[in-house]
Amino acid sequence: MINDYIKQGASFGLTSGIITTLGLMIGLAAGTHSSIAVLGGIFTIAVADAFSDALGMHISSEAKKKHSLRGIWEATLSTFGAKLVIALTFAVPVILLGLDNAVIASIVWGITALGVLSYFVAKQEKEDPLHVIAEHLLIAIVVILATNWVGSTVSVVFS
Repeated sequence: MINDYIKQGASFGLTSGIITTLGLMIGLAAGTHSSIAVLGGIFTIAVADAFSDALGMHISSEAKKKHSLRGIWEATLSTFGAKLVIALTFAVPVILLGLDNAVIASIVWGITALGVLSYFVAKQEKEDPLHVIAEHLLIAIVVILATNWVGSTVSVVFS
């Protein structure tokens, strides 16, 4: 049985990894049209943001006095591992497919993974899965549209 600290860290890391990496990919693809820039962004965010999120989880857990030192580290390490691994999965389509196809495949992968994660979270919390999935996917779609707009705008304004 997975304990609550690991569930908390892993679900945070997975969610952040999906949303952040997908947003970065889409923004960089729209702004640069460069597979190398997108790959560099994915690898950079996989490492830097995994450390950042893990430290954020660590400090947040420490701020709650009721957590054990072991639990704090379990949440920290599961955040780091989940974020790192899920972010790196987005590199696979960029390596194997052309950039346009990689972006489409990554959107499908990200939406699917977030939907599955949301389903399990909803079931665990005894909430309506459809409502939870819809809420989380709406946020993902907003991120996709916003980062595409930002990337396209930066490309036009600074070219």
